[in-house]
Amino acid sequence: MSAAPPSPTDDQAPTRGRAFRVEEVVGAAAMAVISLISIANVVARYATNVSFAFTEEVSVFLLVVLTFVGAALAFANDDHIRITVIVRRLGPWGRRLCHGISVAASALLFGVLAYYGAILAWEEYRWGETSPALGLPSWIYTVWLPLLSLVILVRVLAPVARWRPGGRS
Repeated sequence: MSAAPPSPTDDQAPTRGRAFRVEEVVGAAAMAVISLISIANVVARYATNVSFAFTEEVSVFLLVVLTFVGAALAFANDDHIRITVIVRRLGPWGRRLCHGISVAASALLFGVLAYYGAILAWEEYRWGETSPALGLPSWIYTVWLPLLSLVILVRVLAPVARWRPGGRS
């Protein structure tokens, strides 16, 4: 006879099926490209005494993408940062309240970021601003700020859309 698996405690999430997340692929690709161009820049700098000028610009852009994709993944997997020391001491009603405040604050933050990021990208497009190292239009980099903010906003609000009164999502 086999023993029943232990029941999860408050600090252990129940084991869920591992779902594929596109954010994992994009994040891994961004990290790989950052690593490759950084290593190539170091090797070129020491071998030829010449540095690739574009590496910092591309690395910073990819680091921003990596940050936003990681945030979207954290919300998708419900792994975002919590102050569990406080939340554990609350009852079910208090936990729901904290969760609601967290969702509302996150939605507000990323909604505002998407709005103002879109304005920034539009202004850079309109004024023809270019990047310092490569001379590319700056909006090519900036347009990802509102787009990735919207991805995070979808991940934040997806559980709310599945919520049903009187039951669990």
